[in-house]
Amino acid sequence: MISKTLWGNIIKDFQKRRYPDIVQRDIHYPLDIPLDRAVVLSGPRRSGKTYLMYLGIKELLARKEDKNSILYVNFEDSRLVGAVSQDLNTLLEVFFEIYPDRNEKTWVFLDEIQVIPDWERFVRTLVDMENVNVFVTGSSSRLMSKEIATSMRGRSLTYNVYPFSFAEVLKAGKLEYEEYLSSAQMGEIIQKLEDYVRYGGFPETVRYREEWDRILSEIVDVTIFRDIVERYDVKNIKMLKLFLNAIFNSKEFSIHKFYNFLKSQGHKVSKNTLYTYFGYFEDSFIVFPLKRFSYSYKNIESSISKIYLVDNGLLSLQGIQDYGRLIENIVFIELKRRSKGDLFYYKSTSGREIDFIIKEGKKVSELIQVCYTLDDFVTKEREVKALLQGSEELKCDNLLIITWDYEAVEIVSGKNVRYVSLCKWLLD
Repeated sequence: MISKTLWGNIIKDFQKRRYPDIVQRDIHYPLDIPLDRAVVLSGPRRSGKTYLMYLGIKELLARKEDKNSILYVNFEDSRLVGAVSQDLNTLLEVFFEIYPDRNEKTWVFLDEIQVIPDWERFVRTLVDMENVNVFVTGSSSRLMSKEIATSMRGRSLTYNVYPFSFAEVLKAGKLEYEEYLSSAQMGEIIQKLEDYVRYGGFPETVRYREEWDRILSEIVDVTIFRDIVERYDVKNIKMLKLFLNAIFNSKEFSIHKFYNFLKSQGHKVSKNTLYTYFGYFEDSFIVFPLKRFSYSYKNIESSISKIYLVDNGLLSLQGIQDYGRLIENIVFIELKRRSKGDLFYYKSTSGREIDFIIKEGKKVSELIQVCYTLDDFVTKEREVKALLQGSEELKCDNLLIITWDYEAVEIVSGKNVRYVSLCKWLLD
């Protein structure tokens, strides 16, 4: 049990805290929640969820809210090892005792709350209280949106937190993208983009670029061992790592084919176990499978998935240097971040592939190809023909090709095909 004295120390420590310089994120969540819900910040480890809480607290202080009305606790504090659900009630009791004259409205920030068993009951109690706004983060595989939906029974608003977007990388470097730039300014931005394509956008790797590989290796290891192995009591750690390595190095991935490969190599593992492991990786926000589009739900679910990773640095960590794949991965994560609709890839009736299609409601709203360069005529013709055939089959005329540096609008077979540079598209 955590003593009232220790809770008092933790509450008071927060009051004395000085916040570091924080990059303004493009993720905005409400500080005054109009509904009886908790705000949940969910995403991969080290993507900046704690700093988003700090941003919210700084915003409250900037608008002159009483700091005594703000409670922040990080439950991965070493002093809280062994805390149980009853300790949460003691925390609240001590907070009210210390600040009996606080403002009527209270803001409660609970960081890494998942380490406390049965935390959901406490959060629901807070949500039911008048004039209390509740904010929750947790390591992704322990506080997933699916788990929140079950645990909070419709009492939450979930915001996915990914590593830095390119716009946020520029903010971190105090660079501005304006309509008119000098050659030197543009050169700086392009250099940042090249770094972003290779090293990704985890906040720590952006800040400490020279240590990017060590930082990312640690993030992967912690995600595997703390979030997956410990939580799910995985025994076959060697197979878990082998499976993840295979996924990282695959652009398309079939669990059935991988199972047959393992079987041919003499490895003993069930196909169901592989599906379970894949679910762990997906839930931890490391791996994103992209399904092939069809108007048939059964065909969608049975299709082979294309594989994308949450950050380009994880691809570089595997030694992948293919710029085409790297920028395609960036475009995928940016589309996830923008959440414009349901995302798929598509293969036409003749087998031509479109990298991304966006479906809003029942309508396909955009077709997107990603290609590093279109200098080769054969490459350009292939990409355009795929878009034109997809346009006819899916009844969509919003056609886009994202390249490294080519920009134009061309009319082909009576349809407008837009070309935009990766830099401009990311900053649009």
